[in-house]
This record gives sequence, structure tokens and C-alpha cells, in this order.
Amino acid sequence: MNIFRLTGDLSHLAAIIILLLKIWKTRSCAGISGKSQILFALVFTTRYLDLLTSYISLYNTFMKVVYIGCAYATVYLIYMKFKATYDGNHDTFRAEFLVVPVGGLSFLVNHDFTPLEILWTFSIYLESVAILPQLFMISKTGEAETITTHYLFFLGLYRALYLINWIWRFYFEGFFDLIAIVAGVVQTILYCDFFYLYVTKVLKGKKLSLPA
Repeated sequence: MNIFRLTGDLSHLAAIIILLLKIWKTRSCAGISGKSQILFALVFTTRYLDLLTSYISLYNTFMKVVYIGCAYATVYLIYMKFKATYDGNHDTFRAEFLVVPVGGLSFLVNHDFTPLEILWTFSIYLESVAILPQLFMISKTGEAETITTHYLFFLGLYRALYLINWIWRFYFEGFFDLIAIVAGVVQTILYCDFFYLYVTKVLKGKKLSLPA
């Protein structure tokens, strides 16, 4: 495992922990898109079904279980434990407009037409756009809490580092996965505007807002 994948995984884990701690400590999920979190839970569920069929390493298994567990814990906190604080009025992005096209694309463009491979491909495509309900929610409310922006930053950093990881693997291992790379580029592009605002505003102590 190269340093870019490791730091990418740690950035991803940091994002998830930041979000969970934010919800738990404030006893509130205000400003958090439940729809994005459901999409991420769906991403991890469909991607890591290989837990039932193969074993790669203790690290690999541990991280997959943590991602799945944290994703469903977040959904539970938003829709059950702290449901009264969930801002459903602003979390209005039509998630089916993401899931249905992504599902169709995963059937048409994949590495192998088998159930596990199609589901893995579906998860890759879906992850690239799963953050859209959250960004849409921020644009509707006009601003985001600082802790929420930290969560988004580490989530975007994870994808950027994974892009570098794919480049590294191509040059040093001869490994090339076009589906993962294209999806990673799309996801990173979605974060570009956010990254700029994060550096120019949040790191200077100002509140982040996205244009409506």
C-alpha cells in the first residue's frame, strides 16, 4: 500500500469521525443532509459485499467494516435518535435522480457483467455524486457550520488523494482502472468550488456559504 492510499483512507475516516462526533456532541444533525448519508451507506453496502466472499487483509477488512458501521450509525442518528433536529425542509435534493441513472450506467459500463462487479461499479459511480444533496442543502440554507465544512474538506481530500493513488499505481504497478479514475475526477471537480471557499474563508475564521 502506498502513502497516498493510506492517507486517503485516513482522511476518509477522519471525515466520518468528525461528522459523527459533531452530531453526538451537539445532539443535533442540523445542517447535515440525511439523503447524502443514505447514499453513502448504499455506496459502502454495495461496494463491500466482497467481505462475504473474499479476504484480502486485516486492514482491508477492518476499514470496510468501520465504513459500513459508521455510515449506518450516522443514518440512525439523523433519522431516529436526533430526528427532531433534522432539517428535512432544506434537504430536498431528489436522490432518485442520482440513483436511477447511476444504476443504469453500472449495467452498461462495467468491467464484468456479474452481480458483484455491477454492484461495485454502481458504488463507484454513486460515490462520485453522493455529496450533491449536501452541497445543495448548503446552497439552500446559505451557509454551513465550520465543523460541517471540515467534514466536507476531509471527504474531498480523500478523493483527491485517491486520484494520486491511481496515478501512482499506474506508473509503479501498471494498474489502471478507468471507471474508478473517471468517477474520482468527477467527484473531485464537484469539490473544487468548495475547496476554494474553504481555503479563502473557513481557514481565515469566516463562515462558509455557497451561492444559491
